This record gives sequence, C-alpha cells and structure tokens, in this order.
Amino acid sequence: MSAVMLYDLFKPLIFTLDAERAHRMAIRALALAGSSGAPPRVRPVTIGGVEFPNPVGLAAGLDKDGEAIDGLFGLGFGSVEIGSLTPRPQAGNPRPRLFRLVEDEAVVNRMGFNNGGIDAALARVARAKRAGILGINVGANKDSDDRVADYALGVGRAAAVADYITINVSSPNTPGLRDLQSRPALDELLAASDAARQGAGDRAVADRAGSRTPLFLKVAPDLDRAGLDGAVRAAIDNRIDALIVGNTTISRPDGLRSALAGEGGGLSGAPLKALARAKLAEALAASGGQIPVIAVGGIDSPEEALARLEAGAAMVQLYSALVYAGPGLVRRILREL
Repeated sequence: MSAVMLYDLFKPLIFTLDAERAHRMAIRALALAGSSGAPPRVRPVTIGGVEFPNPVGLAAGLDKDGEAIDGLFGLGFGSVEIGSLTPRPQAGNPRPRLFRLVEDEAVVNRMGFNNGGIDAALARVARAKRAGILGINVGANKDSDDRVADYALGVGRAAAVADYITINVSSPNTPGLRDLQSRPALDELLAASDAARQGAGDRAVADRAGSRTPLFLKVAPDLDRAGLDGAVRAAIDNRIDALIVGNTTISRPDGLRSALAGEGGGLSGAPLKALARAKLAEALAASGGQIPVIAVGGIDSPEEALARLEAGAAMVQLYSALVYAGPGLVRRILREL
C-alpha cells in the first residue's frame, strides 16, 4: 500500500496524536517505503548548473536528519531538502514545540534546530539512492561562539555530497539567528560559505573534483522591503545561486481561529499565503532577474503552485500543506503543471 493510501486511511487517527509524535511516525513510515523510481519529469528547471526534474521541492524541516530521503522522492518531489543540520547534535527547544492549528490549516513550531548533527546525516545521505536532487540545509548551533564558522563548516562538509546547499538564516527559533540576514554580517557569512564550498570542491573525490556546489540563501518572510532588498543584493554580490523566500513567520495574521494561535514560534501553512506571495513579488522586483527565487509558504494546491510559478518563481517548495492535504498533493500539483 502506498504512502498516499496509508495517509488517507489513517489520517483521523494521526490527528489524535501529539503533532511531534505523528511527525516521527510519518518519517519512519517514509523511511520504510523507499523510492518508487525517478521523480516525474515535468517542466524541468536548471539552477546553478543543476537540472531539477520538476519544480516541486520539499522544504527543509520535515526530514531534518535525512532518514527518509528515498521515501520522500517516492512521493514525486523533484528535490528533497534535508536539515537544518548543525555541526554538533542538539536537542532543540523543550517540548511541546510543534502544534497543529487545524481550524486554520496551519502549523506553529519552535523546534530550535533539533538534529543529530551533520556527520550522522551525511552518513545516511551516502546510503540513499537519491532519485532526484538532494539539498542540504545548514544552520548554526544555538550555543555556538562563532556562527559564521558553523555555517562554513556545514557548507564544507556538505559540498562534496549535496546537489545544492541552503544557508538558513531564516529560522525564528534560534535566538539571534535572523540578525545574520542583515549586511554586513550577511556578507561575511556568505563570503565564508563561498570559500568553504570552493575548498570542498578542490578536495572532492574524482567525480566531483573542481565542482562548484550551488549555494542557496533562505531568508524570512518577516524582512521589511529594505531588509529583503539588502539580502537579495548580498546574495547577488556573493555569488549565491538562488534565494529561497521564505520560512515561517513570527507574525499572526488576523482571523486565526485556533486556540493554539498564540503559541510561540513560527507560523506556516495556509495563513502564510498572502505574506509569502507579497515577499515573492518583492524579491523578484529586487533581483531584477539576476538570481532565481524559490517560493515557499502557503502553497497548498495545484492552483497556488502554478500561480507562484507564473508570478516568476523558479521553483516552489512544500511542507505544512502535506499535513492537511496529504502526500498525494505532490503528484496532484505535477499533473496540473
């Protein structure tokens, strides 16, 4: 029985479970499912010299530790992004830290980069079949004395095995992390990351020797216009290959109905749609076509995915919508495309 059929069958039971426990069960099920072959080739797109078989990707956060890579590709994703991964393992924030806002088809999380560390994840990556394009999202440890060094280490470790690497400075759940979105701190971070990927390319094994693993920058939807303009310019100036806009938001749109709307952390899902659309438009305007922009946030239907692509996004990424629409959403979007 496919993952889609299992989800549809057990969804009422899944929603009776604590959100984080349900999430862990989903990862285990996908890990057991394995891949069903290459992702559908629909409207392929090339970014940073890498060809994505289709423009529908999995956003980071669902499979932080790379435990279910093959199963996730089996859902039809053209790209799967694991992480965020930090140099050292960390437990993340205290539980409960993940909440379903069912009435709003939304999620609030304050996970805090919980992961088993980049080295453990890279060992799993080495064993995965990787039917599509694999991205590795890197972050900094909460207690790090030098966060720029953490990112450089993550990029350097991931560059030899990832198809692309995302530098994530957009999470609201690590204190002070979003400060790295502003210049000149962002320029320092991106320059160090670029140097790390170049060094990794020089040290890579023969089939990747001299390669230049693409770097993507992920920024928050809460940046104001000036902040987003600055981040776009920093990405262009530092040879970043794509911009991911954005992540969860610390704002709370009017009209949320769930009693859990006041929980601290980042909000994702359907209520993020209007903000995500607006920030995509701003990023595209700021970039002037000089850097591809990947749209994330509130993409919960084939129509919404198509609208973002037609608005100018190079690709779209999903996560929270899978909780409510189920894993079959990926192939429904691909059929529409």
